[in-house]
Amino acid sequence: MDASDNERLTSPAWTFLTNHAHVLLCIAADPEIRLRDVSERVGITERAVQRIVSDLEEAGYLLRAREGRRNHYTVRGDLPLRHPVEQHHDVSVLLALATPPLEARPARAAHQVGRPMR
Repeated sequence: MDASDNERLTSPAWTFLTNHAHVLLCIAADPEIRLRDVSERVGITERAVQRIVSDLEEAGYLLRAREGRRNHYTVRGDLPLRHPVEQHHDVSVLLALATPPLEARPARAAHQVGRPMR
């Protein structure tokens, strides 16, 4: 296997979810995550993450509360997905589908499992 084959396996040319979904999933997994960390996980610029977070807030899917020097985000799991193909499902279905089992979660996120997705 040469370097280009290896790169194709580790860096897909396309994914099933949009960057908006990736950002939302990162924030749902860790409501106090820094946007810089979201940027690294999703593989987009921090500025792109900021625009996406603004989009999600403006549409009501994310609520932001300032807690000291950090932001705390709440994902509105009760709102419908936006595309006509999946709008009969709400965001909580996406979150449930993409949330790793409790034992696979990082220690920081594991304590947040019982937190409501308001």
